[in-house]
Amino acid sequence: MDERSGASARELVASLGERARRAARRLATLSSQVKDEALRRAATALRGHAADVLRANAADLDAAERAGLAGALLDRLRLSPARIEAMAAACEAIAAQPDPVGRIEQLERRPNGLLVGRKRIPLGVVAIVYEARPNVTVDAAALCLKAGNAVILRGGSEALRSNVALAAVLADAFAPPASLPGAAAAPGLPPDAVQVVPTTDREVVLELVRDTAHVDLAIPRGGEALIRFVSENARVPVIQHYRGNCHVYVDAAADLDMALAIADNAKRQRPGVCNAMETLLVHRDVAAAFLPRLRARLHDVALRGCERTRAIIPGIAAAEEEDWRTEYLDLILAVKVVDDIESAVDHIDRYGSSHTEAIVTRDHAAAMRFLDEVASSTVLVNASTRFADGGELGLGAEIGISTSKLHAYGPMGAEELTTRKFVVLGDGQVRQ
Repeated sequence: MDERSGASARELVASLGERARRAARRLATLSSQVKDEALRRAATALRGHAADVLRANAADLDAAERAGLAGALLDRLRLSPARIEAMAAACEAIAAQPDPVGRIEQLERRPNGLLVGRKRIPLGVVAIVYEARPNVTVDAAALCLKAGNAVILRGGSEALRSNVALAAVLADAFAPPASLPGAAAAPGLPPDAVQVVPTTDREVVLELVRDTAHVDLAIPRGGEALIRFVSENARVPVIQHYRGNCHVYVDAAADLDMALAIADNAKRQRPGVCNAMETLLVHRDVAAAFLPRLRARLHDVALRGCERTRAIIPGIAAAEEEDWRTEYLDLILAVKVVDDIESAVDHIDRYGSSHTEAIVTRDHAAAMRFLDEVASSTVLVNASTRFADGGELGLGAEIGISTSKLHAYGPMGAEELTTRKFVVLGDGQVRQ
């Protein structure tokens, strides 16, 4: 590390962290009404400034294409009117949800008369380190606000213009609505509730995830290299999501028309995202009937198959050991014929990444066994893996998908950005 660069990064992170910590204290006490009104203003502002955001994003895309950014990352970087509308709708959906902060759960009276409960409180300051996903700027800001947390956002260099444009829209929306009648007394958000790191210096990431004085949680979102860098260097807690090696298992009792539609959607609808299917497992009893139809339906997908798969679909590439572990993020699919549901579960247990798995079956017992025995963070029956998404699962949006089981598991919404403290209500009790 260059000494001057390291010192500069430490100073920047300390400044961001101190401001975020002060903002977090105020955010923790804001009413639901204030937070939800700010989110609704953000939705309106995103729609009103869509053209500005799209211009900034077009400049990022042009630079990324000239730099040879991979297709999956370009897809994640690209914004469109529909994607901006989705961000605005997510802000409104989050605003409409119950506020998790302040809720007292499991209130019980002890034999000595004490009332003991657990109260949901914000985590404090959340740092998000992400690549190529400008939508994270809005989703993370909205979810952290709802949960009463301050957030520090450090996006990648490939999306810097987009992130700055989105942050400017949010800053205006989150300010007190001074133009409204009576707004002089209207409570606004603290100005440092959402901060975007103004540099893409890698040393800032290192300092940010080591800032135990100010940062309560770090969430990396991006490629495996970024997530490993954060996890291996962090001193603050980290929510991890290394890979999305997602599986679909077509059971002996599957409706094959349904299985084809699910496999098509899971692989081809948006192949460059973490909840796309990367491996298809097919029961041997239906393989001969199903796999030729799969080849015809997924005509633009490069298949890599086991020996039994290649015997049914001649001419496809042989799957190597590493294929079963690979998150392709592309129109490539590993296919394996398995003997039974136990073999499918064993394969997932060995090669999966704890992200998302699906079974297609009309056998209730098989479906329940799959739900019980597959330990991934999202498990589906007769539905595409593409539903493993915070917005699709009713969270409004997601701040990330946790594949580590402590604190949160699976898509994380506002409630997963809170924790619980014990609250005890007494009437003079003393311990004997």
